[in-house]
Amino acid sequence: MSVQITIVGLGQIGSSIGLALKTHNVDVQRVGHDKDPQAAKEAQRAGAVDDVKYNLPASIREAKIVILALPLAEMRETLKTIASDLGEGTLVLDTAPAKATVAAWAQDLLPPGRFYIGLTPAINPGYLHETEFGVRAARADLFEKGLMVVNAPRGTPANVFNLAMEFVSLLGAMPLLMDTAEADGIFSAMHVLPQLAAAALLDTTVDKPGWQEARKLAGRPYATVTAGAAYHDDMRSLGESALENRENIVRLLNAYITSLIDLRDDIEANDLQAVTRRLGEAWKGRSRWFDERSAADWLKSEGPPIDAPSFGERVNQMFFGGMITDRQRQRK
Repeated sequence: MSVQITIVGLGQIGSSIGLALKTHNVDVQRVGHDKDPQAAKEAQRAGAVDDVKYNLPASIREAKIVILALPLAEMRETLKTIASDLGEGTLVLDTAPAKATVAAWAQDLLPPGRFYIGLTPAINPGYLHETEFGVRAARADLFEKGLMVVNAPRGTPANVFNLAMEFVSLLGAMPLLMDTAEADGIFSAMHVLPQLAAAALLDTTVDKPGWQEARKLAGRPYATVTAGAAYHDDMRSLGESALENRENIVRLLNAYITSLIDLRDDIEANDLQAVTRRLGEAWKGRSRWFDERSAADWLKSEGPPIDAPSFGERVNQMFFGGMITDRQRQRK
């Protein structure tokens, strides 16, 4: 019997998950749902899902694994909507930032016998400079040469945890276990702060004096930096990500502001040597990071390959075999 995996949210991440499962010949039925019917149709045409269901509860009712590839602003309401329709033993995975927040929502909303594990992907470095969004940006190898952070709440049964790790490997990524507090701190710096910096630059320039002419002349540097603000599906999600991680974000913003002030002071002092040194060090740091990210030497320790065709069989074995035993062990 083919196992159903439902992907809720068919943008770049959700559709890429579906494409990766197809590429690796995983024996599953991929069902998709998106609040935008056109996006759902595009994802199905692209081969990211086998079937589309426009009713959210119906889309997850038969699923053994549910992936919520959604903005943070939609996560709590979606968990609340699907909770009563999740089957016994269903594993819910999500890809939103603010993992501690989503884990708390899942604990509060999911019925007993349903499980949650958080995932945060780092995409293939070959696509870091792409500018497309949504389904058009989906790639079957989006997660290859990348890590995927796995946050499993305390008490997660071993077979559920192992299933999540196996699932990540099937997507072409290397699973990386991380504490939720550490994960939230890292992703605040690497994902949320750049977007806030982009928003600040836009606030500094758009509709300010000189904008009428500046908008006609703004080039690649301006487009590249401000593109960061577009990587969330909506600004509310970016705002919620910042607020849910506000301790980390305030600390990072203070450090960022201090760096800008130091640069401003060097420029104001007309200190060419200091300015050149500061900018040079920043560029060297960026070059070193990009070379390391592209080489991805940390992936050389990857484990044995996963047998994709039997993945569905193992899911069925877990659901109809060991799940009840594991829950009984947890209760002791």
